[in-house]
Amino acid sequence: MAARLRELRLDAGISGRELAARCGWHESKTSRVENARTAPSDADIRAWCAACGTPEHGPDLVAANRQSAGAYVEWRRLQRTGLRRLQESGAALYGQTVLFRVYCSDVVPGFFQTPGYATALLSSIATFRGTPDDVSEAVAARMERNRVIREGNHRLSIVLEESVLRHRVADTETMAAQLGHLLTVMALPSVALGIIPFDAERTVWPMATFTVFDDERVHVDTLDAAHTLTQPSQAELYVRAFGRLAGSAVRGAAARRVIGNALTSLEHR
Repeated sequence: MAARLRELRLDAGISGRELAARCGWHESKTSRVENARTAPSDADIRAWCAACGTPEHGPDLVAANRQSAGAYVEWRRLQRTGLRRLQESGAALYGQTVLFRVYCSDVVPGFFQTPGYATALLSSIATFRGTPDDVSEAVAARMERNRVIREGNHRLSIVLEESVLRHRVADTETMAAQLGHLLTVMALPSVALGIIPFDAERTVWPMATFTVFDDERVHVDTLDAAHTLTQPSQAELYVRAFGRLAGSAVRGAAARRVIGNALTSLEHR
């Protein structure tokens, strides 16, 4: 943050003394902020941007300043007491979100998971990470959290890569039940499900799974950590990416055919 604010001042061609005068504070404060000895407040950041003639940078820098401590959290910290608490911790955010935009390139999104599929997936995660075995409780918490797709005024726009339907996360019977469940949830009025077929012409490449909450917050999961993005420019970037991905997806009867083909391939293995 200190470096970014200093760059704004230098780009504006003003001295630290001039910036302090424009902001109405002592010039030593400018130096302390630029040398990361004093953390700027939201008001300080807005005043700094205005003084440099770039008030449009204020919202992103304020959001970056607020999220810096929690934007990157290692999974080993989140899951050190097991998986149940992590499932429960997202309940409040899920409850207050109206529009979910979800793109999945690896597994069926939690919203649509059956208990059997969730058990297989969370068991593999617990084994891989060596976390306490509370999979049954975690699955129950996930199923409880997933009530949002049938309650309230929530809307879910989901885009899956066809590969999600083919990854053998569980045994054949569990996978078949999961694919059948996808066909069921597609009919819910709150759900808009699209699938990007293997042979679709694309305008963007497959990318890491992400969820956008009401255009304001983005969760991106990688192998080592959970990333939370709240800067307006970051959210806008992911909303734009989601729009491009959704443009390559098929829906309705065409999507059901893709799921049906995945089911057929299970029967022939």
